[in-house]
Amino acid sequence: MIKLIITGGTIDKRYNELNGELYFPETHLPAMLQQSRCKLDVELQSLMLKDSLDMTETDRELLSKACSATDAQQIIITHGTDTMVDSASYLARTIKNKTIVLVGAMVPYRVSQSDALFNLGCAVTAVQLLPAGVYITMNGKVFTWDKVIKDRQVGEFKEGVSSIF
Repeated sequence: MIKLIITGGTIDKRYNELNGELYFPETHLPAMLQQSRCKLDVELQSLMLKDSLDMTETDRELLSKACSATDAQQIIITHGTDTMVDSASYLARTIKNKTIVLVGAMVPYRVSQSDALFNLGCAVTAVQLLPAGVYITMNGKVFTWDKVIKDRQVGEFKEGVSSIF
């Protein structure tokens, strides 16, 4: 069984046509798994729906506790891209002997040309194949938690060492 923990981020945002803002009415993950025709045993847990810029250390502690509490050895976490590396670092310090893959999107699932489904598919595959540890997968690439940065100039993740380590 794969545990999929939902924390929010762009992947789950929806565009408000009245005021032009992005917001979280609900998670899109059940629909995404159905659209992808995923036939695996995936247990969803909606922990929070937050923009990752609003994530606190208390939120990361809650996320770590959710990972520890599950019997699942394979865990996928949806997360906003702005602080995904921070949360991956926190989890790497607190969780051992489980395979954890953080995933998000640069464009919301409900917006045309979104990378959300592709990224989720990569995470589902990665969590099944990788050894225990904490990883980030975005745009077809898989990174270990300590060798990834978000390049804000081009809007993608790449190999590198973040200043938070």
